[in-house]
Amino acid sequence: MFKIVPCLDVKEGRVVKGVRFVDLKDAGDPSELARAYMEAGADELVFLDIAATTDKRSTKREWVERVASVIGGKIPFTVGGGVSSLETAQELIDLGADKIGINSAAVKNPDFLEKCARILGPGRVVLAIDVREAPSPDSFKRWEVLVNGGKTSTGMDLMEWVWQTHDMGIDSFLPTALDRDGTKNGYDLELLSTLRAHTALPIIASGGAGTMEHFAEAARAGASAGLAASVFHFGEIKIPQLKAYLAQQGIEVAPVKGGK
Repeated sequence: MFKIVPCLDVKEGRVVKGVRFVDLKDAGDPSELARAYMEAGADELVFLDIAATTDKRSTKREWVERVASVIGGKIPFTVGGGVSSLETAQELIDLGADKIGINSAAVKNPDFLEKCARILGPGRVVLAIDVREAPSPDSFKRWEVLVNGGKTSTGMDLMEWVWQTHDMGIDSFLPTALDRDGTKNGYDLELLSTLRAHTALPIIASGGAGTMEHFAEAARAGASAGLAASVFHFGEIKIPQLKAYLAQQGIEVAPVKGGK
């Protein structure tokens, strides 16, 4: 079943959205948007404290707690941004997060990723990966893993990173195509199909959604879910209409409860 996942990129207590992680615009209050998406039929919600890693701090607890109180456990809630210790990860779970998104800290210390997955339990850890298309010496397309909010290159090949982490107990992969983020030109379908060939774990497509057809394309390319931000925040795509469209395309989606 293909899932619809709104993403709340939070900075200074407000949801923001830009293009390729820059030129950020205010999109609203995190808890108000969380409530609206839950009522509209979102299947899951992702909350990212986008300044936490670059500011060298952990996720702001009070922001997470406000959103968790609104959701009330009705849909899965993933929190990421600055999660670099087991204590922080456990505290976020205790505040109401269902899953923890780990990105830069996992690249710097893969053992931390495996430890979180083992101690927090099954289905608790999402491996978020910021990627950019990289030069390739052959005809195969390659992607490089980035850290620190997409600002720092690692030289690491995406598929090698996936292979390294695949059996560490993570719940799913969340690859964001930085070159497409906020462009509304569509998800990187080759990235999704290549990643699907390397793993049977759920893949959450991220970066580039602009139309309902883009979600359908992601599903056909092997994604398990479509994550998006601005098209939802600014009302360009409504979740009930999106689910109806996907169902018409023969893509299985969860019904919107209450018929909203």
